[in-house]
Amino acid sequence: MTAKAGARQPLAAGTLLLWLLGAAAAFLVLFGLITVILRQMPDPIGPRADLFVEGARMTLQLTVVSGAIGLVIGVIAGIQKTSANMLVRAPASLFIWLIRGTPLLIQILFVYNALPPLLAAVGLKVELNEFWSAVIALALNVGAYNAEVIRAGILAVPRGQTEAARSLGLTGGQTMNTVVLPQAMRIVVPPLVNNLVALLKDSSLASVIALLELSLAGSRVSSETFKPEVVLPVIAAVYLALTTVMTLFTDQLEKRVRIASR
Repeated sequence: MTAKAGARQPLAAGTLLLWLLGAAAAFLVLFGLITVILRQMPDPIGPRADLFVEGARMTLQLTVVSGAIGLVIGVIAGIQKTSANMLVRAPASLFIWLIRGTPLLIQILFVYNALPPLLAAVGLKVELNEFWSAVIALALNVGAYNAEVIRAGILAVPRGQTEAARSLGLTGGQTMNTVVLPQAMRIVVPPLVNNLVALLKDSSLASVIALLELSLAGSRVSSETFKPEVVLPVIAAVYLALTTVMTLFTDQLEKRVRIASR
C-alpha cells in the first residue's frame, strides 16, 4: 500500500499542476470574452464594461486567496476536532461554533471595523485594508465549514487503517500525515469544492466594506444610471459564468481524485 501511494504522488502532483494551469487559462479566456461581450452592449453596460470586469477579477481573486487560506485553516481545525486531548480539541470547537453561529456579514464588518482597534489595545498595530479584511473574514468562515467536512472525512477512514499504521511503529502524527489524512482528503474533495463555489458567491458581501468586487461594481452602475433592471441581470450572468467555469474544473478534479483512489 505504501509503495503504491508513493508511486502515485508524482502523478497526483503533475495532475494538480495541469488542473491549476488549465483553470487559470480558462478564467483568462473567460475574462476576455466577458470584456468583449460587455463592451458591445448598449448603455449603461457598454461604456462601463471595464468596471464590471475589474469587479469580476476581484471576486475571483478574493475566492482563490480566501479559499486557499480557508483550506489550511480547515485542515488544522479539522484535525484538532478529532483529537482525544481536550486542550487541543476545545479551541477548534470554539472557533467552529463562533464562526458557524454568526452571519458572514457581521464577521466581515467585525474584521474591518473592530479587529484593528482590538489588536491595537493589546499592542499590535495592524492596518487592514478592504481586501485583506474581506480575505480574513471569508477565509475564517469557509475554514470553519471546511473543518467540519475534514473532521467527517477523517472519521470516515476505517479505524483498522490507524491501528495497522500504529502497529508498524508509526507515531500518531506520522499516521495522520501519511495514512489517515491522504485518504480523508480524497473522501472530502466534493464537499470542499462545493464550499469553494459557495465562497465565490458569498464574496459579494465584501461590498459592505466598499471593496470593489462584482456586486459593488453593479451597485454603483445602478445608482448612477437608475437602471437596476438592466444592470442586475448582467451581474447575475457574470456570476453564473464564473461559477460555471469553476464548477467545470472542480468536477474534473473530483473525477481525477476518484480515479486515483481506486
